[in-house]
Amino acid sequence: MPKRGQAAERQTEGRIPGAAGPAGAKDPAALRVATGALVTLILGGLTAMPPLSMDMYLPALPEVTDALHAPAATIQLTLTACLTGMALGQLVVGPMSDKWGRRRPLLVGLLVYILATAICALAPTAELLIAFRLLQGLAGAAAIVIARAVVRDLYDGVEMAKFFSTLMLISGVAPIVAPLIGGQVLRLTDWRGIFVVLTVIGIALTALVWRCLPETLAPADRHDGGTVEALRTMRGLLADRVFAGYMVAGGFAFAALFAYISASPFVIQEIYGASPQTFSLLFGVNSVGLIVVGQINGKLLVGRVSLDKALGFGLAVITLAATALLLMTSGVFGDVGLAPVAVGLFVLMSAMGLAMPNTNALALMRTRHAAGSASALLGTSSFLIGAIASPLVGIAGERTAVPMAVVQLSCALAAVACFVGLCRPWQQSQNARLTGPGTGTPSEAAPGTPSPVEGGTPSVAGEGTGAVPPPRKPDH
Repeated sequence: MPKRGQAAERQTEGRIPGAAGPAGAKDPAALRVATGALVTLILGGLTAMPPLSMDMYLPALPEVTDALHAPAATIQLTLTACLTGMALGQLVVGPMSDKWGRRRPLLVGLLVYILATAICALAPTAELLIAFRLLQGLAGAAAIVIARAVVRDLYDGVEMAKFFSTLMLISGVAPIVAPLIGGQVLRLTDWRGIFVVLTVIGIALTALVWRCLPETLAPADRHDGGTVEALRTMRGLLADRVFAGYMVAGGFAFAALFAYISASPFVIQEIYGASPQTFSLLFGVNSVGLIVVGQINGKLLVGRVSLDKALGFGLAVITLAATALLLMTSGVFGDVGLAPVAVGLFVLMSAMGLAMPNTNALALMRTRHAAGSASALLGTSSFLIGAIASPLVGIAGERTAVPMAVVQLSCALAAVACFVGLCRPWQQSQNARLTGPGTGTPSEAAPGTPSPVEGGTPSVAGEGTGAVPPPRKPDH
């Protein structure tokens, strides 16, 4: 709800002109004009940092193993280190951005990313490469977590869900083109050239952020506390049953995606005998399916169908696709061949276009005063659950695809259980009908009605259904 008076007027400082007035007052029509294509591309580029940093490097792994005279298992740790850094770094940068604003932590993170990536290009040993890949991931986490927080600063309700779908169009292209770019770089130079290209990309993004991305968190909305305040905020977020439900449901959906990424090269090429070119084609088609469904979600469904219904449908489709994959890979239908399995993977991947943007949007609707911390928890949970689930796809050896399907189905069922058991969307729909028209989300109550995202009183005491209240100002 908009704040009034002189304090509210001061909160327009540092905002995109026309994008937001007083804190919490968001005019969707003005926002669409104010952010513009360039800022959208910048935020899309920031969210594309993880696949660029990870996938562009994949074609070079054998060459790195030979060049640094290290075992393959040691070089694999360079991937683990970067992924771990991106997961943990979000927990640090998210609260920092709630305290100091979005621009400063983002610019510092990008500068450290550039430095770490440049040192990776010069690393003489595997141990040094692992260390600076960890630093690269920690710094790159700033791009992921702050991009989500900026969206939360600028948008609310269905407009936020639409914008997340637009970002998926941009960031979804990165996993398709990153390995191709890496392969072309290797034709011109060695593996160190890939880190040179990543350094140049980091420099370009930093320049664009410096010149074109203004501060989106007004000084009056920032937290004054330190580590204790950040931990209190995160504890409050985790105590919010509905926020935690969306967070964990999104994490398990992301883990099903990670299981596909980890297992699909082995399953498609080794078990079903496809060529690398066929695998690349199928991988690209599946990524396009995810992007297209994400755009259908943002352009057609959001605003016409409640976000909870779209999310529930997406999770149901993921579960059905994973069930079909398990039946096919376990031999229930006999030797089905590659084509039906490829269709199942395509359906599962495409349905992620409904699950991922809507879990982010619904979770972030629960909090307005701690978007950085909320974004950090969302990102970290997804990366950590995915990192735990992805190694399980190879647990039964190299001759079966059943573990991949089992992991995907288990993650899908866990996501559905969290969505139904913790989020309880039918209760939120009932609350929305009582408070006024909307799409059934807590952010869309009738004007003048306190909602959970604004620190309103929880509907059921003790259940943790209200979001985090505004931070307390220190006593002077």
